[in-house]
Amino acid sequence: MGRKYFGTDGIRGRVGEFPITPEFVLKLGWAAGQVLSNGEKGKVLIGKDTRISGYMFESALEAGLSSAGLDILLLGPMPTPAVAYLTRTLRASAGIVISASHNPFQDNGIKFFSTEGSKLPDEVELAIEERLEQPMSTVQSSALGKAVRVDDAPGRYIEFCKSTFPRHLSLKGLHLVVDCSNGATYHVAPSVFRELGARVDTIGADPDGLNINVECGSTEPEQLSLAVIERGADAGIALDGDGDRVIMVDHKGDVVDGDELLFIIAREQHRQEAVAGVVGTLMSNLGMERALKAANIDFQRVKVGDRYVLERLRQNGWLYGGESSGHLLCLNHATTGDGIVSALQVLAAIAQTGRPLNELKAGMTKYPQVMINVRTTAGFDLEECAEVQDAVRAAEAELNGTGRVLLRPSGTEPLVRVMVEGEELELVECVARGLADAVEAAIAVTNNQDAHPIDLSGSSR
Repeated sequence: MGRKYFGTDGIRGRVGEFPITPEFVLKLGWAAGQVLSNGEKGKVLIGKDTRISGYMFESALEAGLSSAGLDILLLGPMPTPAVAYLTRTLRASAGIVISASHNPFQDNGIKFFSTEGSKLPDEVELAIEERLEQPMSTVQSSALGKAVRVDDAPGRYIEFCKSTFPRHLSLKGLHLVVDCSNGATYHVAPSVFRELGARVDTIGADPDGLNINVECGSTEPEQLSLAVIERGADAGIALDGDGDRVIMVDHKGDVVDGDELLFIIAREQHRQEAVAGVVGTLMSNLGMERALKAANIDFQRVKVGDRYVLERLRQNGWLYGGESSGHLLCLNHATTGDGIVSALQVLAAIAQTGRPLNELKAGMTKYPQVMINVRTTAGFDLEECAEVQDAVRAAEAELNGTGRVLLRPSGTEPLVRVMVEGEELELVECVARGLADAVEAAIAVTNNQDAHPIDLSGSSR
């Protein structure tokens, strides 16, 4: 059965446009309360990031849950992983996060966690969608839920984060710049690193409801790079708006992305205790795969999305996985991606080895990666197009084992994403452009129309 509202990461969209409206979110709270309560009096946590619409949707969810007879614990601005952690430790029926992660303030979304602090199973999300189609009702007044604020939520989460850092180590002597993306970590992340001994400067720690993710955070680390260099810091840490992603910057101002951070974490852990394997995605850099295998750590790829990474980790009984975006999973510490916790594991490697970040990442050679977006139309099937498959084989032969090719349709736009990576940038660019030409020509033939220029707006290296 297909989903009508839930995507791979909750329900998300533009504020004021269905379904991200107060009316819908009110009923969503009621429907979720009906499904999650199982006819019993339970409690649900609500946390949010710092975007201005969070106040409105917090009130709507509170009313909906109360009408279904559930009590509500209001956490205020808190990182997504903090809500997952507190849902588990406070023995709540569920946790809800109001956030659109790294999106601009005009967007917002609703994400649910189960009582174990994991994303809701598909069948529960489908049950909530089915209940949304029914008329809303209210329990008797005597059974209405109550709402209270959890004033010590930040302190609880700060102590949890610190507990994931080895007790015999300290951050004393390290100078860090922490970019909180004007988001949900602004009042907790600096405290975590300071209390572990680091000297901490902050940027992006003054949210006003409108500046979340604006020219800051893990998606735009340029200001962090400049701040690290200007202030002579040892490293920089960039979190995203809801705190589940992290990108770092070394003392030279060079960005260290999620693939490199995942490699550092896995290799250092492997030195202490064998790591069976790591899970990445189809977009994970080939350099990480080869570096992990050189360290005798298995590596497997799954579809893009942390949901798929988590599923494979659980299937294999492994602990570490993630995406180049910085959404990393350390399942020995947290049930979901946690930017602060992931950063602490990297900092632990620095403290343990005495080596700076740029030396720790030197064990992995990041391969040049070029992506070209080709516009397509409905009905074009990559897998069934013989001309495209011939072009892929020719591209792989041209790379001759020094790289890889990936073609995939976009899940959100009418695009075919042509990705090529390898050891030599010039060869990678040449192969990518040739393959994109072949895909475009095949699309034109399929649609019996003239070829149009390739859309290079998504090209990246």
